[in-house]
Amino acid sequence: MSRPPEPWRRREALADLYYMDARARVLDLAAFLDRLDRAEGAEDHRLRSLRAALALLADGKEDRARRILESWSDPTTDPAPAAGSKGATGAWPGA
Repeated sequence: MSRPPEPWRRREALADLYYMDARARVLDLAAFLDRLDRAEGAEDHRLRSLRAALALLADGKEDRARRILESWSDPTTDPAPAAGSKGATGAWPGA
């Protein structure tokens, strides 16, 4: 006889626990994108990488978190000759 799945493995239980938080994050992201659309100026690499991540999020394939993080990461192996800025930007400019 098989045993029922652990409660945290059930979709309904996960939705009960995390849906409202995920919903709020989606609305926050939508509001951010709306503000960007109303603002002047060109999109930089961070915004392009965020829009590309949204496509990965919506593609329905597995390992979305890993694939999004990899899309934001610098895939090069050679050291950079010099730092391009004072800090990390959260997305690889060469993507």
